[in-house]
Amino acid sequence: MQKTYRLENLSCTSCAAKFEKNVRELPDIKNVSLNFGASKLTVDGNVSIEALQKAGAFDHIRVFPEKEKVVHIPFYKRRQTIEAAISFLLLIIGAVISFQASETHPAAIGLFGASILIGGYQLFWTGLQNLTKLQFDMKTLMTIAIIGAVIIGEWREGAVVVFLFAVSEALEAFSMNKARQSIRGLMDLAPARALIQRQGEVIELDTEDVRIGDVLIVKPGQKIAMDGTVLRGTSSVNQAAITGESMPASKNPGDEVFAGTLNGEGALEVTVTKRVEDTTIAKIIHLVEEAQAEKAPSQKFVDRFAKYYTPAIIAVAFLVAILPGFLTGNWELWVYQGLAVLVVGCPCALVVSTPVAIVTAIGNAARQGVLVKGGIHLEETGHIKAIAFDKTGTLTKGYPEVTDVFAQEMYSQEEVLKIAAAVETMSQHPLARAILDKAGEPYGSEGFGSVTGKGAHAVVNGVQVYVGSFSWAEEYGFAIPRDYRELQESGKSVVAVFSEKELIGAVAVADAIRNESSEIIRGLKAMGIEKTIMLTGDHPATARAIAAQIGVTDVRAGLMPEDKLAAIKELQQIHGRVAMVGDGVNDAPALAASTIGIAMGGAGTDAALETADIALMADDLEKLPYTIRLSRKTLRIIKENILFALGLKIIALLLIIPGWLTLWIAIFADMGATLLVILNALRLVKIQK
Repeated sequence: MQKTYRLENLSCTSCAAKFEKNVRELPDIKNVSLNFGASKLTVDGNVSIEALQKAGAFDHIRVFPEKEKVVHIPFYKRRQTIEAAISFLLLIIGAVISFQASETHPAAIGLFGASILIGGYQLFWTGLQNLTKLQFDMKTLMTIAIIGAVIIGEWREGAVVVFLFAVSEALEAFSMNKARQSIRGLMDLAPARALIQRQGEVIELDTEDVRIGDVLIVKPGQKIAMDGTVLRGTSSVNQAAITGESMPASKNPGDEVFAGTLNGEGALEVTVTKRVEDTTIAKIIHLVEEAQAEKAPSQKFVDRFAKYYTPAIIAVAFLVAILPGFLTGNWELWVYQGLAVLVVGCPCALVVSTPVAIVTAIGNAARQGVLVKGGIHLEETGHIKAIAFDKTGTLTKGYPEVTDVFAQEMYSQEEVLKIAAAVETMSQHPLARAILDKAGEPYGSEGFGSVTGKGAHAVVNGVQVYVGSFSWAEEYGFAIPRDYRELQESGKSVVAVFSEKELIGAVAVADAIRNESSEIIRGLKAMGIEKTIMLTGDHPATARAIAAQIGVTDVRAGLMPEDKLAAIKELQQIHGRVAMVGDGVNDAPALAASTIGIAMGGAGTDAALETADIALMADDLEKLPYTIRLSRKTLRIIKENILFALGLKIIALLLIIPGWLTLWIAIFADMGATLLVILNALRLVKIQK
């Protein structure tokens, strides 16, 4: 029997591989599939949650049924964070004592030893297990180096390395858990229960129990629980979460509606057309999970290099300690030299060469209002060749504004606006707010009423005035001027303002373009971005009109989430690395599949924000060029740091040949390299918007 589980504390790919191997070795297991990006485990076989948790006990992995709400532990309460904090505190106290007395002071040694054990017990456990299996990786070398440092009395050195490891573990766990919140946010979009009319009886059911053909009852202001087609009723539905449309869509009998969208002012009866696992929102969740699985983090250069660096250092240290001692008989000198090689080989500088640059850059970015969720994303941003943008809420403001006002003879534009605002004062329609905001102080009105699918009416200055669709105005015998219709054809929402005797004018409302959009597009092209593309669920005419104003030449409109995902994959085949900038749930699959997903933080939904790799927290598109500049500078500094870290070690190791390598030279090479990479990385602080 196949079951799916959600996982907590799965923060590294090697741990994921080990956990999957452990599960495969359990009895009665036929097949196992682990999605590291989505932190999801699918098991075909008879197994208990207790057995699965035991398989992941080596890394404190917790297992939950897929439908069960996962209990999240705050960052400051997490095991990795607490261990890193305690390790650092003991390290600082020990350092103070060692500077005031000596590094060999019993209290200092005790504190450094406690710091090493608390921050690195899991490191040692893994490293020692790897040693028994002759599996050499970075953890193995760090274990040997720390033990070597302790053997030759360099307790402080060992404690520093352990603390850096504990910090990296804590930050890795934090960033991975934040990234995975996207799935949980998507799952919360659609209601878990639905009001169903079945065989003349209205009952409330779990969505899993709803069948195709059931009639779903949707009250005004409710979220729609299932995909289907409207059987009876008319309303406007805000379906931006699915299609990205900036304006609520009018729904009439026969029209399609989606689970997770928000019903407006009318009641609807919907014939269910899909089971809960097949709804559009369920597809989005699946696409996000698959995209995250495809984009599993690749091994960093340092980890790949460690496959060769680790056994090489161990071999050199062993040969230096044994071979010359055997030939000369001076075992004390050459064992000392071998231990010094271990200190030189201690990967402290190499380990921090990349993280220190990334942490500095991420800290700088945070002060500038840009949230970068991990070093890999910061690095990849520097290689971006093409950027795709969602339209609504990204290149545009994401909410409607009055763009045009038409006035017939005997009326001014200001009067038309105030009359329309007077009618719309009591309306809940999204367009009403735009008109009221533009009009300022409206005229007084009374007797407000609305007609679903047509508009609203009220008495203004003793005259019955109507604000609504062109077809409603035509019912009263008014001919709609050509220039009114041209605005509507360009993608804007246009309402007629009329009385029973005359056409007064019209008001056009549209999602307004951000003031900075055109300048940002020009700036990106100047930086060498080869292509900018607009991907939107909006009407093609609307998309083309906006693209022409801001300078985007490649426009793809009328897209559903899966279409955006396909477009991103096509662009990746052409340009290689492609970034996606978006803010809606409909952008989530594309954000996850792109090389770098960038969310507009202020306007973005939780799902898009958590799925994305980078979030512009102040909803400020002007931060995009800054982020790319910062990323490119970070890449250069990382390369310099690796050269510094390895260069000094190679120079120190060459001193073995004449037998000149001493402990103080070894420590100088290691700590000197560490200091160099930290100071070099601090240059990133200077990069400003």
